[in-house]
Amino acid sequence: MEDKPLLPDEETRELLPEEHETENAETENAENEPVPLSRKGMMGALESVLFVTGEPLPKAEIADLFELTALELNVLLDEMAGEYELNERGVRLFTTDDTVQLVTEPKYNSWLIKLLAPPKEKNLSDSMLETLSVIAYRQPVTRADIEAVRGVRCEYAVSQLLKQGFIKELGRKDVVGRPMLFGTTDAFLRRFGLHSLTDLPPMPEIETDEEE
Repeated sequence: MEDKPLLPDEETRELLPEEHETENAETENAENEPVPLSRKGMMGALESVLFVTGEPLPKAEIADLFELTALELNVLLDEMAGEYELNERGVRLFTTDDTVQLVTEPKYNSWLIKLLAPPKEKNLSDSMLETLSVIAYRQPVTRADIEAVRGVRCEYAVSQLLKQGFIKELGRKDVVGRPMLFGTTDAFLRRFGLHSLTDLPPMPEIETDEEE
């Protein structure tokens, strides 16, 4: 029996493209795999994540990303907040019970205003503030719940608060008619400088139009 001639190297490479593609893919995946981080490195990685996201990021998602427990994440966030304050950084962490966001340091706001000259923040009317108060303290609430407290209709106030992002729809109440339930958002907390609803002052007395 005659021995079969060996294929030249060039032809061998042409016949085995998948092997080379697999090796390249494995090399690329290895390069993209996160490397083990030091404590400072983890802070830097988290800062990058928050910067790119821009929006409030759920703590549960961050903990899952960095493979941390809820307690370990809170300790890390406290350390980062301390670092920002100690070094007078231009950004800081804004945390709520469930989310974390990278925001600008308020004491430098005058420089941002000077640069950007944003339009003045639209004031909330008395009616909207009263409606927002009821929602904040009694959430989740329906329009009927709000009107029962205030004694006046609230469709316009609710629609404007939804439009400005201070409240959100939470689903429907399991009663006849299935009315919509409303609650506050992180935008509400930021507007009033709160970190969570537990920071709300004692519930104020709300005057109705009839009392006025």
